[in-house]
Amino acid sequence: MSSPLTDLCRHPIVQAPMAGGASCPHLAAAVSETGGLGFLAAGYKTADGMYQEINQVRGLTAAPFGVNLFMPQPGTADPAAVGVYRDQLAGESTWYETPLGDPDSGRDDGYEAKLAILLDDPVPVVSFTFGCPTRNVLESFTRAGTFTIVTATTPEEAQAAQWAGADAVCVQGIEAGGHQGTHRDDPAADGSGYGLLTLLELVRETVQLPMIAAGGLMRGSQVAAALVAGASAAQLGTAFLVCPESGAHALHKQAMTNPLFVRTELTRAFSGRPARGLANRFMREHGPYAPAAYPDVHHLTSGLRKAAAKAGDAQGMALWAGQGHRLVREMPAAQLVGVLAAEVDSARAAFAHGGGV
Repeated sequence: MSSPLTDLCRHPIVQAPMAGGASCPHLAAAVSETGGLGFLAAGYKTADGMYQEINQVRGLTAAPFGVNLFMPQPGTADPAAVGVYRDQLAGESTWYETPLGDPDSGRDDGYEAKLAILLDDPVPVVSFTFGCPTRNVLESFTRAGTFTIVTATTPEEAQAAQWAGADAVCVQGIEAGGHQGTHRDDPAADGSGYGLLTLLELVRETVQLPMIAAGGLMRGSQVAAALVAGASAAQLGTAFLVCPESGAHALHKQAMTNPLFVRTELTRAFSGRPARGLANRFMREHGPYAPAAYPDVHHLTSGLRKAAAKAGDAQGMALWAGQGHRLVREMPAAQLVGVLAAEVDSARAAFAHGGGV
């Protein structure tokens, strides 16, 4: 059934915006060119850096693509707790021979400047993470002809997105790799998030917006299950992480199937916000003590993570990954979109004939 969302792509496959380099222009363009919906991640980039990447994608494909923005964060972190964590990381600073970053390096991720660029020179889709924009912002994008998506991890967050005027919600289950896109960071709620299929049903009964399912999806059969559960499309990040077009570090790609990394966990160790990644030394040693302080902790550990990558030490890197990371398939992004689409069609046909998905 055609809708403004499904009209953006031939296949119900959305490549997740993975901040930190993985979602580069070549990956986004390859996905969009093949009938999926590719995404750039504007998080941690300057406004000009975002614009340069947008122009690169435009030079590679005429197909629709999206840009993801991080919402500005409130200054609620406890400076004393951040200071204690800084002291705890002193040994890491010595080990990697790099200074710790300034936790006060900024809380808004250049949000207003990025909005101005995207409204002046619109892209087809803009999504938001870590909160919901105001109605005025979303209405401005509507006037610009941009389709808007707000990440939601609870029915209440989805309802807030609908009230504000979003065109769709990205329903993110706790299985998802990378950061949980909660609108409010509440340490008391750590680990209590909804699984994707349950969350899809809860959101479907709460709002009337189209849903994009996200969270641990790696195979077309899982995408088909999400579609049966009411989603209009599925968003996959980890599945695209190991594609040759991905800008993820080689160690990060290799870790997805490295037997040294046997499970994923949610941690605040690297950024101060809950994020799912492969359990490694840094996570085990520092995760239990990391404060609820985003983006303060992100700025604090940024240099350490870069130094670990430069040293070839995956045990000190943020290896973001969803629960299905063992199911990654190393192939070009265009081929992966095609394989996933064929798997979706096969699973839906089987379901239609009573065989389930």
